[in-house]
Amino acid sequence: MYAFPESAPRLRSAPTHRHDLTPPPSATHDVPHDLPYTPYLPPPSPTYRSRDTSWPFSFPEIPRLLTFHVLLKLAVVVALFILLTGFYLYEPHIEIALYSRGWIKREVEPLAPLSGCFEQSRVSPKYNVSDALYGRRRTEVQGGMNMRMGMDCYDFAGTVQSHRDDRRPPGRIPPEARTQFHTYWRVDLAPFGPRQEWMIKSFFATQDVPASRLIIWSNGDLSSNEILRKYLILYPDSFALRIVDVPTLARSTVLSGSTLLKMKDEKAWIDGDLIRLLLLWNFGGVWVDMDSLLTRDLGPLLEHEFVTQWDCYGELIHKIYQPLNGALMRFRQHSPYLCEAFHIMVTSPPPRSHSTDWGSLLYLKLWRRLIAHSVPPFKILPFCFSDGRSCRLDNRLPDPFTPDNRAGEWTMGLGLEEGGGLDEVLGKIFGVHLHNQWEKGFPIGGWVERLLLKRYEQKLARGVGREYPVEEAGGAY
Repeated sequence: MYAFPESAPRLRSAPTHRHDLTPPPSATHDVPHDLPYTPYLPPPSPTYRSRDTSWPFSFPEIPRLLTFHVLLKLAVVVALFILLTGFYLYEPHIEIALYSRGWIKREVEPLAPLSGCFEQSRVSPKYNVSDALYGRRRTEVQGGMNMRMGMDCYDFAGTVQSHRDDRRPPGRIPPEARTQFHTYWRVDLAPFGPRQEWMIKSFFATQDVPASRLIIWSNGDLSSNEILRKYLILYPDSFALRIVDVPTLARSTVLSGSTLLKMKDEKAWIDGDLIRLLLLWNFGGVWVDMDSLLTRDLGPLLEHEFVTQWDCYGELIHKIYQPLNGALMRFRQHSPYLCEAFHIMVTSPPPRSHSTDWGSLLYLKLWRRLIAHSVPPFKILPFCFSDGRSCRLDNRLPDPFTPDNRAGEWTMGLGLEEGGGLDEVLGKIFGVHLHNQWEKGFPIGGWVERLLLKRYEQKLARGVGREYPVEEAGGAY
């Protein structure tokens, strides 16, 4: 029926046994003897292939996957149990910061000599070294410990109290003779509005206004701002607006004529750190960051020259290069401390953009050089005096921008109500630093509104700290 060429052998059906490779009888008659015989080998059966590829495993594929998933779930459950047990038994403290070893060797570790600002021939007549460095003090503002446990730091703040002998004499004090409070606002970054006004209200509600003056410095004219004009009328001797002239402020320093005076960044960190030092050098007094709310009279602190501790972890290994902060600081006019700081600025590399090279790092360099040359250093206020948010979860101040929890509790059973534990703590510390979170609002009915903002309003409405009667001031507040 089918024709095959004589040169091609015909293969018939496979042998009966799949291992029998002998040719069938008919093949020997049809195929020439000089051609090789090619046996037919059928493919292995499915059972054979499956058994061959799965070796050496003896269980099916689906049960194996199910077993893997079960083991994975069991491992997750065990890991969660170990983790939760660890949290219950131990306190985790984890914070990671990376610092260039080269930068540390260049900028932190070297101890250069002082420039001689404390030499008698170079100290300004306006600065009394005997009193400023070695004079008697009524208060102690350095606890000598980290004070990270419980309410230790807040309780220590409560030990710093005013004395009867510190009361100001009666009579009007000229504006220039008062304690000068300085702050700064960049008009090119954001308009001055109601949120910024809270810092002003906190000042007039908490400070000894007849003996103080708040000056808002800016890089532009703020005199047309309606909010600020109101305070110029109500507090003519205690409130002022000024435009910063950096080259003029630097004339009597080693920074005079330096290109460093033109440096600034988008966050006002670099120029803000420079301006605060120049203002305190020229006028003395207190620097307060605009993003702060004062809670108590700073008078008991002013016998010291100081910066503040960045947070309660300042002495631990991961904060060793950023232990200090200048959000609240105080130096006397022409202080040699500031003179030495200017020397460090001109002999160090320019500050990195968006860095605290002229802030925290500069204060650390200065402090280390002072003690290396046996000069009593400036004081360092504990973190909670003005920045109680920067500590452990169990004792930091509540988040100012988060609504109060339903239980109405802060920590360790202390309440958020008026007269409660948080209210008592706010009466001991000196301020709350908000860290430039201008875009956030204070929750309605939250602890900031109840325990701070409303009280500012009430005191100002009663005329607390007002220098002149309302009729003389030109209107009602």
